[in-house]
Amino acid sequence: MRRGDTVNDLAALVSAIGRQTNEDGVYNTAIPALMLYRSSGPTDLTAVVYEPSLCIVAQGAKEVLLADETYRYDPAHSLLVSVDLPVAGRVVEASPTRPCLVLRITIDPAVVGELLADSVSGPLQGPLARGMGVTPVEPPLLNAVTRLVAMLDYPQDIVSLSPLVLREITYRVLTGPQGLRLRQIAAPGAPAQRIAAAIRWLKNHFAAPFRIEDLAKHIRMSPSALHLHFKSVTAMSPLQYQKRLRLEEARRLMLGDGLEAATAAFRVGYESPSQFSREYRRMFGAPPRQDVAGLKVD
Repeated sequence: MRRGDTVNDLAALVSAIGRQTNEDGVYNTAIPALMLYRSSGPTDLTAVVYEPSLCIVAQGAKEVLLADETYRYDPAHSLLVSVDLPVAGRVVEASPTRPCLVLRITIDPAVVGELLADSVSGPLQGPLARGMGVTPVEPPLLNAVTRLVAMLDYPQDIVSLSPLVLREITYRVLTGPQGLRLRQIAAPGAPAQRIAAAIRWLKNHFAAPFRIEDLAKHIRMSPSALHLHFKSVTAMSPLQYQKRLRLEEARRLMLGDGLEAATAAFRVGYESPSQFSREYRRMFGAPPRQDVAGLKVD
């Protein structure tokens, strides 16, 4: 595919997203796996838990913070997330005349497994890959993504054709420079696959106390190996991962459900309100009540 084709696809992608996003905000679409986002200016950091997904900025630029690491991506790059990760993200380049336009496509583990079973292969050896990475967008992947978003203009085609294009997109990711991240997570019995199982357990039981030894036994791994591999994939320890999930859920409960800080803290597993307040301030930059009040004003 020639460079001119890539430029044309990118222009078509900007146009296709623009037709679906008249105002700033998040847009769920008629294709359940596809989400669109528009922002007319830079934004503050927002905490969120990313599910396995492919993210592409068609216009503008974004930054995502994972623990102490910063990942920047713009129209030349894609962000791939291979496991559930608590992160913070912000728009860093946008204006009313050139808004930041972003798409996110959820990766279906079942499709990954089917493609691997159908002989899509690649190396698995080497250190565990981080669960998040940024690489240049390859032209065939950009073309497939552009076709998927353009399909929103033809609702009658979505049911029949979107699964085919989503499968092609997954294939392009698996066979591209980011493929190792997905292959390691999907390989049965591999360390990364066991870490993915630990992540699922923590996500489903984040409010419950746990012992590293018990979690290690659950995924059939030694405690030392669990700690080492977990940090390789997520950039944090299991306890740090649990803490981030707890604090983000507490923030959601206070902002969305109107819970008091002490109630939200108890709901997510904290026994000490003072400890909750300290850790909340450390993560979000302000005490719970002040932080939530500021978010409501915004």
